[in-house]
Amino acid sequence: MSLSQGLYQKQLQKLSPQQIQLMKLLQVPTAQLEERIKEELEENPALEQSEEGQEDPYDEANDEFKEDTKDEFEVEGSVDEYDNIDISDYVQDGYDEVGDYKLRDENYPELDDAKVIPHRVETSFNEVMLEQLGLLNLDEHRHRIAEQIVGSLDDDGYLRREIASIVDDLAFRQNIITDEKEITQLISLIQQFEPPGIGARNLQECLLLQLHRKEDEGQHIKLAITILEKYFDEFTKKHYEKIQRGLSLNDEQLKAVINQIIKLNPKPGGNVGEVNKNESYVIPDFFIVNNAGKLELSLNSKNAPDLRISEGYRDMLKDYDRGTKKDKRQKEAVLFIKQKIDAAKWFIDAIKQRQNTLLNSMEAIMNYQYDFFITGDETELRPMILKDIAEKTNLDISTISRVANSKFVQTEFGTYRLKFFFSESLQTESGEEVSTREVKKILNDLIEGESKVHPLSDERLTDLLQEKGYNIARRTVAKYREQLNIPVARLRKEL
Repeated sequence: MSLSQGLYQKQLQKLSPQQIQLMKLLQVPTAQLEERIKEELEENPALEQSEEGQEDPYDEANDEFKEDTKDEFEVEGSVDEYDNIDISDYVQDGYDEVGDYKLRDENYPELDDAKVIPHRVETSFNEVMLEQLGLLNLDEHRHRIAEQIVGSLDDDGYLRREIASIVDDLAFRQNIITDEKEITQLISLIQQFEPPGIGARNLQECLLLQLHRKEDEGQHIKLAITILEKYFDEFTKKHYEKIQRGLSLNDEQLKAVINQIIKLNPKPGGNVGEVNKNESYVIPDFFIVNNAGKLELSLNSKNAPDLRISEGYRDMLKDYDRGTKKDKRQKEAVLFIKQKIDAAKWFIDAIKQRQNTLLNSMEAIMNYQYDFFITGDETELRPMILKDIAEKTNLDISTISRVANSKFVQTEFGTYRLKFFFSESLQTESGEEVSTREVKKILNDLIEGESKVHPLSDERLTDLLQEKGYNIARRTVAKYREQLNIPVARLRKEL
């Protein structure tokens, strides 16, 4: 088959740079938007942040450059980019602070001030460990090895890296020659740090380290150590009968010993630092307030400051337009300025369109789940999928998905992920469609109210749900239970 060249016409659908930029910005939560804007400000000198209360010195009504101007320079070589540059398009500031939507609530400005969420400064887990390391009396060689061990600790306090790998890391990266025996000795020293359990290689060692700190507190602690050393597998699977027979314990003794173990912290590093890492905190993207039965929606715009085109760059174009001599160097400068101003305008438009899309999407969700936002009752949630909101907002399903990704809304009943409000439907015996979120809520309530000595099996939970009128199978109950992060009945058993 011979190769040939030819000209063909065909239609292609491609995304413009502005559309790609908007899609990326839609996925960014408010907590990270400020950092994204800072990156753009650093990359584009034509973009700047407006100071509060600062007015734009360029008034469109009095702007002497608002009429179209003609290029007075010749085109040299292949410089078509210089043609048709309308300076008046760039010296005017066509971006007002309000645009086609509100960034601030003019009726209740005090509410905007109340929404300022301060950022907390944390002391990292590694910094806390290094402070304790500094209290040890070690020579420089052993101190550097100990620093490597501390740096290898995970955030939960475990040392999951193999000792042999740490030896290699020290040899190849820091030219420190050591052996596994010396590292093991230093690990033992680090395991004496606070809180107890730091530096453990696995869960069993972590729990034992904590128990050995309390070994002189009584017989129950010694029995707990014996259980973790000899019956750890039976303990994790809650085969208490085997433990009871093996150690000849009565019910009261077994219960007392198991209670000592379950009080221990399986992730000792999770609580180290000024802020508890187990307490996750979020910055809400939306606020919904119930004002005398009327829901009011507002957007958190504190991390999206007002942006505008740099006055300095517009002054450069004014000076160029006033000048008579326009050589090639000036032409190149104008082209550079034009590109930067265009990029700044694209970014400002993307920020405004992002916030407009977020508001429209959240308003549709709020109206769709109106009963929930009024009452806070999860059983009032209606079945809702991405397609339902896409149809109400005339947006694409992929756009709604990006809006719902990593976004939070603060209500008087708590702060929720937007994904929380999306759920499939389930049919009742009467033929009515209900949200699977409602079924999960009832399932969770049944498990919370069960007897932990004899927890409910999936079969029994299925029967109870069917008695309430929900047409559901056992495998569906098991799937919902797993989605709620609830273990099987055997692992929920307590003494």
